[in-house]
Amino acid sequence: MKADIHPKWYPEAKVTCACGNSFVVGASVPELRVEVCYNCHPFYTGQMKFLDTAGRVDAFKAKQAGAKKHVSKGEKRKLKKEKKLQEERSRPESLAELR
Repeated sequence: MKADIHPKWYPEAKVTCACGNSFVVGASVPELRVEVCYNCHPFYTGQMKFLDTAGRVDAFKAKQAGAKKHVSKGEKRKLKKEKKLQEERSRPESLAELR
């Protein structure tokens, strides 16, 4: 095995949760910060808890509100044909109108 390729092992790394719970595990970093742990995770507690970090739900709703409406191919063809007809109608029909 090659020497000095493995990270340093910390057998007593402290894990701190956003809820305030902390515990000790073995890890390759001395300290970890997590958002959800066994003490506050809905799966383990049986309670539904709304977790919205950095406004992800609000950002998604804003993105959906600003999104363009999906137009089908048939509708695109109709719009293109109508635009072409409108351009033809706006053209002058005689040389007198052109002057």
